This record gives sequence, structure tokens and C-alpha cells, in this order.
Amino acid sequence: MPVFPAPFKKLHSHLLETLERLEINTPTDFQKESISLIKSGTNLFCTAEKNSGKTTTLVLTTLQKLKCEAEGNTPRAIVLVADNDKGKEMNEAFLAYTRYSEIRVYHANEKEHIDLLKSEIFEGVDVLIVTPNTLDKLLRLYGVNLSQVKLFSIDDAEFLAQANAYKSLLAITESITKCQYVIYSEKLTPGIKRLDSYFMEHSRVVGV
Repeated sequence: MPVFPAPFKKLHSHLLETLERLEINTPTDFQKESISLIKSGTNLFCTAEKNSGKTTTLVLTTLQKLKCEAEGNTPRAIVLVADNDKGKEMNEAFLAYTRYSEIRVYHANEKEHIDLLKSEIFEGVDVLIVTPNTLDKLLRLYGVNLSQVKLFSIDDAEFLAQANAYKSLLAITESITKCQYVIYSEKLTPGIKRLDSYFMEHSRVVGV
């Protein structure tokens, strides 16, 4: 196995093997700035342009947080996405790193009946990829338990400019007692920064 530069070199051995298989040897500038801070457990607003490595950072740090292992039946990480297409893309991004591990990543396809989503989540999920509307609906129907969530990530958070998505997010976070929040976006808009007042206590901003 090659010697990886920081911050890759302190990742779980399974992630290092996957990075080698995917021929990813050098972190982006954004990854150099963000991965160590995310691993520290603090709440973060992460800002960078497209193709800066934000999605790979989200995947790596989520799997690192969960030690690349399956555990229990309830989600330990939530990845909030704008829509179903974004959810599929995120699921594919995770699949590249979980194909040879036991960790369970589930995309809650909003085109499926809510009862099917509930039953499949009940069978056991480690990482749940979901839209705000679907997660809010699952919570109201007792279709998901968020008591074990350790990391809550929001991908391309600009979609929170939509009033319904923003409202659903605030309702969702009220159901979570304590976890780390990491919000990814190209820019830190006033609407995103306003989340400081709700659940992003003692947050930091990192970006390139």
C-alpha cells in the first residue's frame, strides 16, 4: 500500500485500500482543509466550488465516523440531499467505498411507497440518504429512529433556500438529541448561516 499524505494517511485501513484501488492518491485543497476538522467532531459549514472533492470528503468522513462497520439496526449517519436524483448519485458515490465492506447504505427512494421505505429501514441501516420531505414524513409515521445518529451531513445545501426543505430540516433536527452536523455548499449564504441559531452550535467555517 502506498504512503498517503495527510489527511488521508489517518483514515481507516478499508478506506485507504479503496483509495488505492480507485487510484486516488492526493487530497484536494478542500480535503486538506476539511477532513481533519470533520474528524474532530465539530459542527462545520464546508464551502468550496464544484469538483473540489466535497462529495468524496462526505463519503470518507462518514465511513470513518462509523469505523466502516455495520452496527445495530437504526441509522448512525444521515445524508440529506436535495432530490431523488441527488440521492441516487450520492448512493453511487458511497457504493464505490462500501462494495467490499459490511456497512449498510440505504437510499430512501421517494418514488417508492412510504411503507416499503419503513420496512427496509427497519431491517437495518447504517447510513441513510434521504430528502428532507421524505425524512420528515418517515419521522411523523414512526418509520425511522434517529436516536443513534452520530453524523448528519447536508449535501449541496443551497436547496435549503426552498421554504419547505428548510422547514422540514428544522423539524427533523428537533428529533435529534445530539450529533455532529456538517453542511456542504458552494457558498455560505445568509439562509444557510442562519442555521447557527438552530442546531449548528459552536460551528466553524472551512473552505477554499
